Amino acid sequence: MTTELTPELAAAIEDGFSKRDRSNMGPTIAYFEKLLAEHPDNPYVLYEVGGSYDTAGDEEAAVGYYERALPGLSGETRRKCLLQYGSTLRNLNRFDESLAVFKKACAEYPESDSLRVFKALTLHAAGLHDKALATLLLVIADKVDTADIKRYEAAIRGNADYLANL
Repeated sequence: MTTELTPELAAAIEDGFSKRDRSNMGPTIAYFEKLLAEHPDNPYVLYEVGGSYDTAGDEEAAVGYYERALPGLSGETRRKCLLQYGSTLRNLNRFDESLAVFKKACAEYPESDSLRVFKALTLHAAGLHDKALATLLLVIADKVDTADIKRYEAAIRGNADYLANL
C-alpha cells in the first residue's frame, strides 16, 4: 500500500479525470472506486473518489473520502481538496465546519483567491452577508489591477474593513 503519487498513478488519475462526464458521473465513480481498490487508502485516489461523488451530487459520500484523504495530501492537491471539502460542508448546511475548514485553508494557502471566494460563499450561506461581501471586496482590491479599481483601492479596503467588523 502506497500513499504516494507515483507517475503511473498520476497518469491513471489523469486518464480517469479526462474521461469524466459531469452529466453522468457513474462511470467516473466506478473508475476511481476500482483504482482505490488497487491502491487502498491512497490519499490522491481518495480525493478523486470524493470529488467524483461530489460532482455527482452525493455530498454525504464525498465528505468521508475528503476527510480520509486530507491528512496524506500536500501542495496543490491538498488545497483543492480543502476547497472542495469546505464547499461540500456548506452544501450540507454544516456552515461552522465549512468556515473552520476555510479559515485553516486560507491560513495555509494565503495566495489562493479561489479559497477566499468559496469562503465568501459559505459566509453568505451562513447569513453573514457583510463578512461575505468584505471577503470579496478584498479579493477585488488584491487582484483586479485596473486603473479604475486602483484609484478607489483605499475606499474598497476601508469598506471591506467596515463590513468585516459589523
